[in-house]
Amino acid sequence: MSKMTNRIRSAQYVSELESIFKCPICDASMSVYNMQSLVCSNHHTYDFSKQGYINLLAHPIKTKYGNDLFEARRKLIAEGAFFQPLSQAITETIETQLTMKSAAFILDTGCGEGSHLSHICNNVQAALEMPVHGVGIDISKEGVLAAAKNYPNNVWLVADLANTPFQKEQFDIILNILSPSNYAEFNRLLKDDGIVIKVVPQTDYLKELREIVYNEPEKQSYSNADTVDLFKENFQLVHSSRIHYTMKLDNPLIQALVRMTPLTWGASEEKLADFLKQESAEITVDLEILIGKKVS
Repeated sequence: MSKMTNRIRSAQYVSELESIFKCPICDASMSVYNMQSLVCSNHHTYDFSKQGYINLLAHPIKTKYGNDLFEARRKLIAEGAFFQPLSQAITETIETQLTMKSAAFILDTGCGEGSHLSHICNNVQAALEMPVHGVGIDISKEGVLAAAKNYPNNVWLVADLANTPFQKEQFDIILNILSPSNYAEFNRLLKDDGIVIKVVPQTDYLKELREIVYNEPEKQSYSNADTVDLFKENFQLVHSSRIHYTMKLDNPLIQALVRMTPLTWGASEEKLADFLKQESAEITVDLEILIGKKVS
């Protein structure tokens, strides 16, 4: 498949969904023009890239997340199945939520390189035999570019979570997986009967790496109490669950893990050297899944 085909395929798909969009500059409605651009009624224009994503940022935002991190993340998720139990749990929650729907819109806020959203949408669509429209946004162009190249069957946007390019109440599901939140926008975008699924680290998350990187015992574990409290202030918490398991990683996946996580950014090469030399390692995944609805 050529890159041009990715652009045209994305434009055709977005043209079927254009009613969900609003211009991030003037809030006007938007439509696809000539299979090349997403244009608002006041002529603000955003072109489809060769890979098929659209950049809707008013100006570039520099992030610490580069190509190497996203390649490592995709290797862990897509090849190493590192988050497979998490993906399965989210999929089952969404399937239960959507049983009475004829089609569904899922927004992944902080989608990165797209593996979570793509896998979840594919599984839900197969299980429920209904159209599932996945939309991923991230401020990192590198992440969204990788998503568009690897998973062309979804909508991928470079966009600011504080100013998302969508009309209100468009999404049945909002995913927020290990990434920052904007609860005002989540409330605006969520349908009245929709749910937010937020995933946060729990105490033992990547504890093997934390013990290497941090000398202070309080940093070797993680507390998300403040995050959970803030979630409860903004949504009705209808369910929470904890997923705790260990994964055995071979050396290439150990390398990918170290490249993927910001935990290691401040660590010296000396601290990580022995860890990176291991043939395999048992790594702990410890996550909490929060499910919320709009406060009535």
